[in-house]
Amino acid sequence: MSIFRAAAIQMRSGTDTQANVATLERLVGEAAAQGAHYVQTPEMTGAVQRNREGLAAALRDEENDLIVKAASGLSAKHGIYLHIGSTAIAVGGGKIANRAFLFGPDGKKIVSYDKIHMFDVDLDNGESWRESAVYAAGNDTVLADLPFGRMGFAICYDIRFPQLFRAQAEAGASVLTAPAAFTRQTGEAHWHVLQRARAIENGAFVISAAQGGLHEDGRETYGHSLIVSPWGEILAEADHDEPAVIVADIDTSESAAARRKVPNLKNARLFGLLRIAESQGDMKKENIASS
Repeated sequence: MSIFRAAAIQMRSGTDTQANVATLERLVGEAAAQGAHYVQTPEMTGAVQRNREGLAAALRDEENDLIVKAASGLSAKHGIYLHIGSTAIAVGGGKIANRAFLFGPDGKKIVSYDKIHMFDVDLDNGESWRESAVYAAGNDTVLADLPFGRMGFAICYDIRFPQLFRAQAEAGASVLTAPAAFTRQTGEAHWHVLQRARAIENGAFVISAAQGGLHEDGRETYGHSLIVSPWGEILAEADHDEPAVIVADIDTSESAAARRKVPNLKNARLFGLLRIAESQGDMKKENIASS
């Protein structure tokens, strides 16, 4: 089985996890009704919450987390593979993991993944983010063998680190994932090109469900959930920031076909940085002025 129908759910998660569970149930039901075999939700499905005290008050461990329990039930109810893009999980010692989950049609967890790269940035519009001050970074890439192919897992800011996706592709992944909560500023500038680049350079499908719109905590996210082909074509897009479900039929054999056309994975060579050359002598002032 190489053909399956994928769905990406776009959300606008608030600070109330119970309300987000209700939205999750509704949108997963819509995706299943459209025939989806695999359904992905965005980063921070459980809550988009900037306030640390509010986040801490709602935290639970994996066994008792409301999103985890709901996802297990929904995957079994609809007989689907349900990928929670991520939710905040208490992992002990005051630490929090930004953790993704994949559940099978029997409702059992197949795999989980902790976000590796922390979004520690200062943007031009005054936004400043320090995920590393709140979350414990993961250390390992994760893949899962599913009936339709091998899938690699990542979350949001991970998309800017191509070496992660290259490692997954070299390990045989034909489907890559990057569910996200991209800020509006970075999304408008980079979202589409990053998704398409990861697909093209690895000859793999990329599925990325996104958060979108103005959230209760004041954060604004870009939306535009995407499903991209190994050739870089956009197969489905929520071309806005409202809650939505997008679907696309995927044939993972197209990944192998793309890699045959442009075999960059096979043609890659190891190389070293030998030296940095320095010019000898000073440039004349008039040359600098005329350049």
